[in-house]
Amino acid sequence: MAESIKNVVIFGATGMTGLATLPQAAAAGYNVTVLVRDTAKLPSGHKASRVVTGDVLNKEAVRRAMEGQDAVIIILGTRNDLSPTTMMSEGTRNILDAMKARGIRKVIACMSAFLLWDRSKVPPRLVAVTEDHDRMYQVLKDSGLDYVAVMPPHIADNHPLTEEYTVTENMLKGRVISKHDLGHFFVKCLSTTEWDRKTVGLSGEYS
Repeated sequence: MAESIKNVVIFGATGMTGLATLPQAAAAGYNVTVLVRDTAKLPSGHKASRVVTGDVLNKEAVRRAMEGQDAVIIILGTRNDLSPTTMMSEGTRNILDAMKARGIRKVIACMSAFLLWDRSKVPPRLVAVTEDHDRMYQVLKDSGLDYVAVMPPHIADNHPLTEEYTVTENMLKGRVISKHDLGHFFVKCLSTTEWDRKTVGLSGEYS
């Protein structure tokens, strides 16, 4: 039941979107745990209730982060490294395994709108990262958990929180979403089952 969610762990909390999601989750009243490799990347006034140091590829660190949690938000990324990787899919596998071990059902995961496109239209430089997003997506769909697969387009660092964005199942209607609105949707998904086991595109309009 969505209303029973009080404690949420964010994986990827120090990335651009993670840093926009963490304060919104805390402001909404959730107790937020984060798993971070480098605590120095968390801002001094961060609102996390609990900080676990470790890597998503380390199963024991993931298990420690999962202690006492009711739900999970996955916002893993490779920053500007576009080389072939399995970090996002392997990290997600570790997270989902730890969820199952603890009986946690709800997971919101961020991938890429390229998964909603004709794969031949993906820019060549982004193919390797998109392929790992695809592996991550398959792991989610095969998990049997209550996942929300979020497929944003370009995530903008310079647009505000509007709380007014378009959510469409299995398709995308726009080309941009602000990091704040994306974080807002992740948090919104914690309190509703509307998008459980669905794949959604997200976009906004900004002046």
